[in-house]
Amino acid sequence: MRAFLIAAFAALLLAAPEAANAQAQQDFVLVNRTGYTIDEVYVSAASRNSWGDDLMGDDSLEEGQQLNVRFPRGASECSFDIKVVYDDQETAEFRGVNLCQVSKVTIFYSRSAGTTRFTVE
Repeated sequence: MRAFLIAAFAALLLAAPEAANAQAQQDFVLVNRTGYTIDEVYVSAASRNSWGDDLMGDDSLEEGQQLNVRFPRGASECSFDIKVVYDDQETAEFRGVNLCQVSKVTIFYSRSAGTTRFTVE
C-alpha cells in the first residue's frame, strides 16, 4: 500500500508542471491592427453557446494596442471563439482558434474587401 501511495504521489508531482504549462498556453495577446477602435472583446470556449462578459469593460482597444487575455487556473479546453465589436457596432468573429498552440492573435481589417481577418503566432 505504501509503495502505491508513493508512486501515486510521484505521478502527481510529474504531471503538475505539465498541467501548469498547458494552462499557461491558453493565455494570449490580442493585437488590434485594424485601423479602428475596438470597444468590446469576447472570448468563449467553442463548446459554449454564449459569449459571456466583455473583456474590455469600460475601456477600448485602439489601433496598435494589445490586450493580454488570461484564463483561470484549471481551464482545459483549447478551442475558443473570439468576437470583437468596433466602436461603430460592426462585429467580427473568429471560430475555433486553438489557444493551446497560440500566444498572439493579431486582427487586421481590409478596407477594400470589407473583411476582418486574423493571424496567429
